[in-house]
Amino acid sequence: MALDIDSSPNPELSAALHRLRSTLARLKAELELAELDGAALSTTRLLDDVREALSYLSAAEDASQLRGSVLVVDDDVRLAEITARGLRRLGFDADASGSLRGLKDREVLVVDLSLLEAADAGAYQDVRASRPIVVTGATDPRSRALAASLDASDYLVKPIELEELAAAINRRMAGD
Repeated sequence: MALDIDSSPNPELSAALHRLRSTLARLKAELELAELDGAALSTTRLLDDVREALSYLSAAEDASQLRGSVLVVDDDVRLAEITARGLRRLGFDADASGSLRGLKDREVLVVDLSLLEAADAGAYQDVRASRPIVVTGATDPRSRALAASLDASDYLVKPIELEELAAAINRRMAGD
């Protein structure tokens, strides 16, 4: 099955697979020619080709993996679902919720501050421990102070651009 690099929904994956296929084709051709000619190939050269192929395989595996797990929590459940769907299109494993829940291992929390106003001390501590990304329509000093008290990794004001949120999530994941 041939891959069209330009039209792929994941150009990094397509490019890595293309380079892998080319490297393996070169290695195969070198081995076949050496066998036909009865010539010995340099072990160093063969190992270099194998290492190159393995690096492209690794790049393809990395590109095929989801970027990471994200929980989007907003009192507007429809907005949370739309945001999660957009994040899934960008390669994240994103779920939406209208209320806080326990996080999966290494899951990034994107939370609307309005949900924390009624949170009990235990929920507040769990949110704080997750270093959430705060997304809110509130820009007043009290809201900013609440986000700071949560040790929020980012404070984004609605309406947000999906790419801006994805960048904040990537920064948060890189900080782990």
